[in-house]
Amino acid sequence: MQSPNRRSDGKSRGGTVGRTKFIATASMFVCLALIFSYVEALIPFSVGIPGIKLGLANLVVIIALYEMNFRYAFAINAIRIVIAGLLFGGIFGMLYSAAGGLLSIVVMALLKKTNLFSMIGVSMAGGLAHNLGQLLVAAFLVSNIKMFIYFPVLMFSGIASGIVIGIVSYIIDGKLPKYLFR
Repeated sequence: MQSPNRRSDGKSRGGTVGRTKFIATASMFVCLALIFSYVEALIPFSVGIPGIKLGLANLVVIIALYEMNFRYAFAINAIRIVIAGLLFGGIFGMLYSAAGGLLSIVVMALLKKTNLFSMIGVSMAGGLAHNLGQLLVAAFLVSNIKMFIYFPVLMFSGIASGIVIGIVSYIIDGKLPKYLFR
């Protein structure tokens, strides 16, 4: 006998099967983002300049933003920041990552909503916002506005890494099976 909450096609009337699948996909994205964070933690400096990383975990966040929604992308990013901070970065690393990551996801979501920018443009703005968020926290923690002297270097690196991550995200997103997100 069939459960009263199940339809004959196997789907739940309340959308439980679809929601469960979506949560499982989001969980898989958190795991992928953590793996990318770990890989980046193994590389002391991506390009030899302190504080500059490629932002591999943002591949997952951008794809989640485009294929899922802001809420899931935000949750994936926040969970990744907390767990990666506890595992690889410490409290200050987590604080810098949270400031950059949360500002970045909000900026990317707002730009995506306008439909004026491609995934690459949104990613580029996210890279720039991430570095700005980290610099704001650094200036606050050391109580010195002179930290912004480093902003041109961070601006260039954020734009460059955002473009690279955006291109790779676009390519990967085109190859992902869309049934994962439905």
